[in-house]
Amino acid sequence: MKNLPLCLIEDDEIMGESLQDRFQLEGFNVHWLRTLAGGRSALLHQRFGAVVSDIRLPDGDGGDLFLEVRQQSPNAPPFIFITGDGTIDRAVTLLKAGACDYVTKPFDLDRLVEKVREVIQPATEVADPAPSGVLGVSAAMQRIEQSLPRLARHASAFLITGESGTGKEHVAKLFHEFARDGADCPFVAVNCAAMPEGLMEAELFGYEKGAFTGAVRMKKGLLEQASCGTLFLDEIGEMPLSMQAKLLRTIQDRRITRVGSEMSIPVGFRLVCATHRDLKGMVAQGSFREDLFYRINVIHVKVPALRERPQDILYFVRCFLDDFQRQHGGERRILDHKAERVLLEYPWPGNLRELKNAIERACIMALDRVLTADAFFEECSLPLPADSSGDTLTEYMARVEREYLTRALARCENHMGKTATELGISRKNLWEKMRKLGIRSESEVDI
Repeated sequence: MKNLPLCLIEDDEIMGESLQDRFQLEGFNVHWLRTLAGGRSALLHQRFGAVVSDIRLPDGDGGDLFLEVRQQSPNAPPFIFITGDGTIDRAVTLLKAGACDYVTKPFDLDRLVEKVREVIQPATEVADPAPSGVLGVSAAMQRIEQSLPRLARHASAFLITGESGTGKEHVAKLFHEFARDGADCPFVAVNCAAMPEGLMEAELFGYEKGAFTGAVRMKKGLLEQASCGTLFLDEIGEMPLSMQAKLLRTIQDRRITRVGSEMSIPVGFRLVCATHRDLKGMVAQGSFREDLFYRINVIHVKVPALRERPQDILYFVRCFLDDFQRQHGGERRILDHKAERVLLEYPWPGNLRELKNAIERACIMALDRVLTADAFFEECSLPLPADSSGDTLTEYMARVEREYLTRALARCENHMGKTATELGISRKNLWEKMRKLGIRSESEVDI
């Protein structure tokens, strides 16, 4: 697969020539530029698969070019910086702002080539009809995004796993955009955790008029509505065993029978399932069907938590700020440096959903155009736990999540249903988290 050109920005003649020669020997199409202005012009007029840039350039800071390009377009190519002893702190700051990686002089050239191979964008994938950066700018999310056109061509079903709020439905929607044959192909999303068990069969499979009390007309089920499109079953781990058996039969036979009918109806849809739970462990416990697990787990896409891909934090901050401005007007809000640092260091147990809520709340409550750390963490989230020394990562995350859930319960006056809705999880999931973390609600009967 052919890659897009590599942009090399290096003022030192000996180093630049050596890098150009080596990259060309490795099969890369290299554009070697020596100044910040030259790099800016090239990036403005041409698409590159990756950029390798020295931080110190004769006419400025290579990091400023990266920040400028990122500000102008979310589709900026991945940047790898070359740094000396005097600019390591700057390189670390750029890494937190979304840069891909950096190497320190004197560096291992083989390792640099390997890094470029890992991140450079293939020309065929970038040319597909969906904008890069939709899922994030981190290498992990870019790999997922670049795999979706291939999945759309060949896979009829796959499984997405990850914590609540990481963006699993966005992955499913982007897959649908690549897979759909026409503009009318439906995307049908079903939250299995939010659907009452007694209504699940009628909602999924539909029903005939008179099938039960209240069935005053025929209704197509969600499986039938998704025909020729994509069916997204979110929180598949919450589906009862009885419904798992019916779903498996539908996947195998590609036919459904409405409640109250004896006639089967052919259906054809691409199936995407998602869960935050350990389905393999549930199979071992007998709470999830093994045959269904293997049927939906042919292809597995794991979406990492936001804390595991800090490069995406400021990218999505900018996206959410832009969204708020488009919806509500007014000046575009910006962050001061301390706010950026705090947002990068906070572990975001609620992932992108929590980050979006924090941005919206800060934009509503803050009086100034420049958002400070207080705007985000005064009410909507938590300051970092003060005494975390000696904690393991698991203990630290448990403390943060416990405080986060406690605050959410307090805001919702300990109403389990309202709290679950605010957090974007099911009441059962909230209940399990509370028991795991030792949280007792003052109104536990309200579940």
